[in-house]
Amino acid sequence: MTAQSPVAAPLRNRPQQARSRARLENVLVAAERLLIREGADTLTTTRVAAEAGISVGSLYHYLPDRDAILHALALGYLAGFEAQMESFVESAPTLDWDGLVETVIDAYAESFRSQAGYRALFLGRHLSEQTRAADRAHNQTMAAGLREILLATGVPDSDRLPTICRTVQLTADALMVEAFRDDPAGDDAMLTECKRMIRSYLDDAGLRPS
Repeated sequence: MTAQSPVAAPLRNRPQQARSRARLENVLVAAERLLIREGADTLTTTRVAAEAGISVGSLYHYLPDRDAILHALALGYLAGFEAQMESFVESAPTLDWDGLVETVIDAYAESFRSQAGYRALFLGRHLSEQTRAADRAHNQTMAAGLREILLATGVPDSDRLPTICRTVQLTADALMVEAFRDDPAGDDAMLTECKRMIRSYLDDAGLRPS
């Protein structure tokens, strides 16, 4: 599976044994194949079970319905992006301020390009309210990671900084989605404008380290 396995998926039963965990992973891999190949509209428990080579009853043992399958996939994708942010936080002291925005935006653009399943799910209209809530929590986690990066590069902390980071994260996320909505390679012009907008905003906020 392209994304990491879900950590908090809405499982009816959480597998304890390695064999059961492997079976669940196989189900999610099969679901992702269908999602990429045919889109979320055709993803049903029956189709996923057939693709995974198991009975529908075995699938129901872990994932009770279609929304639960899509939610599990979504959590895996979001966890992957958060792990990527953690790696940026760890390397933040070595990042150059002038190239910071380009480095982060380019990395996430490449992740969008390489994850067809994520694009098929999040650029569509198949997110349950549970998944939307998870996405909102994910956005907060990503904004907090951005704040840690900025602090590590020498930006002074302030009461305003969390709001600035949240604004940057939501702006970048919205523009990234639009850049990939009709082009799996991404709209380079829009990505360039995204970088320019964020750099200008950060400079205008007076965050450039002295």
